[in-house]
Amino acid sequence: MRRLITASLTGLLMALLLAGRPAAAETAPVNVNTASAAELASLQGIGAAKAQAIVEHREKNGPFGTVDDLKLVRGIGDKMLEQLRPQVTVGAVQAAPAANSANGNTTKR
Repeated sequence: MRRLITASLTGLLMALLLAGRPAAAETAPVNVNTASAAELASLQGIGAAKAQAIVEHREKNGPFGTVDDLKLVRGIGDKMLEQLRPQVTVGAVQAAPAANSANGNTTKR
């Protein structure tokens, strides 16, 4: 009887925990180039410290060009990257502004 109650309570607890969290396929990927540390910390496998490390790396080195660039952040290796891959995106990385304007002038007068 005790095992049945324990198993039932465990199942109920798991159901409640999972019910409040949408499945990865149901949520849009988080853009690591624009997300706050709090948004990054909401990802499965990322805590507050790793989220802050991602933000600091981005601020110091510029936007991530690819999701694979997350491996440049200390504490993110191959295994963590594969866990994060379906949850994140780098979005459209903006190129540096062109040196020439539309009419071909390179300097202002």
